[in-house]
Formats: sequence, C-alpha cells, structure tokens
Amino acid sequence: MKTWTGKRYWLVGASEGLGLALAQVMARAGVDLILSARSVDKLEEAAGTLARPARILPCDVADTASVKAAAAALGPIDGVVFLAGVYWPCSAQAWDMDAVETMCNINLTGCARAIGAVMPGLVAQGHGHVVITGSLSGFRGLPGAIGYAASKAGTMSLAESMYCDLRGGPITVQLANPGFIRTRLTNKNDFNMPFIMEPEAAALAMWDHMNTDRFKVSFPTLFSLFFRLGQFLPDWAYYRLFAPK
Repeated sequence: MKTWTGKRYWLVGASEGLGLALAQVMARAGVDLILSARSVDKLEEAAGTLARPARILPCDVADTASVKAAAAALGPIDGVVFLAGVYWPCSAQAWDMDAVETMCNINLTGCARAIGAVMPGLVAQGHGHVVITGSLSGFRGLPGAIGYAASKAGTMSLAESMYCDLRGGPITVQLANPGFIRTRLTNKNDFNMPFIMEPEAAALAMWDHMNTDRFKVSFPTLFSLFFRLGQFLPDWAYYRLFAPK
C-alpha cells in the first residue's frame, strides 16, 4: 500500500457518481483533496460528505480559460485524477450533433485540457501521479455509442501515449477502464447493463489500482474480458457478435 497521508490530489469531476465515491475513499486514506466540477453547490455538498476537509475549485473542462484558471489556482499537487464525463445514447441513424460534440469536448478534449494544464508543473517538480478514466466502451466501436465510444477510445489512447513517454520516470500514469456504473448517465440507457456496479464498488476497484504499480485496469474483470478479447476478433466475427443484424 502506498503512503497517502498528506498527499494533495486534484479530482476533476468529483461532485457525484464515481468521482464523489473515489473522493470519499481517498479522504478516508488521508489525502488532501481539491474537488472540481462545474457546479459550486454540488461541490459543496460533495465536500460535506468527506471524512476530512477538502478544497472546492469550480472548473468547466469544456472551457480552456476555466481550466487554465483552475490550474493556476491549484498550487503544488502530487497527483490528478480525471473523472469528468458526459454521455447520451446516440446512433448513426439518429445523429445528435450537439450531444456528440459535447461528449468529445468533455470526455476527450476536456481530459487533454486538464492534464495538459498540470503536466508542466509535475514535470518541473520532478514527481507526480496522473490517473485517467477510460471505459470498456473504448476498446472497439459499439452500436448506439456514437460520440461516447470514440471519445473514450481517444482518452485511453492519450493515457497510453503518456505512459509511453513517462514510463520508468518519476511521473506515474495510470488508466482505469470501468464498465457500467449506476449513475445519472447510465439511467439514460433503456437496455440491459450486465455487471453494473454501484459507484462505491467501482471507486474501490479504481483505488485498488491506484495502489499498484500497474498501468491499466479494466473492470469488472469478467465483463472486461468480453471487450478485451473483442480486440483480437476479426471484423466479420466482431460485428456479428457485437452488432448483429
């Protein structure tokens, strides 16, 4: 187990769902947290559920100026966890331009904004920890996932590229790819969601990963095998399995 007491971490997307559940776990471990999301009210409510005081720092990852202002106000940090994300079901036949653009802008470009804003400071201080939230939906294209799957695939690739550059050095990069988590986002789905996890269980899986030296974790394990093995299937087999006509 790593030493966490007194470490300063910026949690981006920490006002509800997985982000809030992870904040609660980290606070119990003695981490000094800076919580960011768009809503001040939700951040204040979230901070009130933690086992120790936390600083709230409103930030909209879809806005470059907002991210830069938040990063400038952070002060020195030991790590950053990017958890912000939005989702709407969307098919190619019913393409919603606004929804798809927003998913890409927050899930992928928002991640690049937030991580990019703190990386110079982590490099300059000579140590740091970057944790990025991907998704099982990012391994290959899926039906009804226009925008979301692509944005998560890009986020996962971003983490992989960072790991290529930083592996073996003083800045640790980790990627967590969860499956379905019961939140207001998955409440939008009208289909069966196998192995759906409560936010608290998903947060513990993510926390366990953060306490290792491994780069990537995908969970829940059995469900993730379905997606990971899909990467090795030829197209004819993959699309018959995942998108049967």
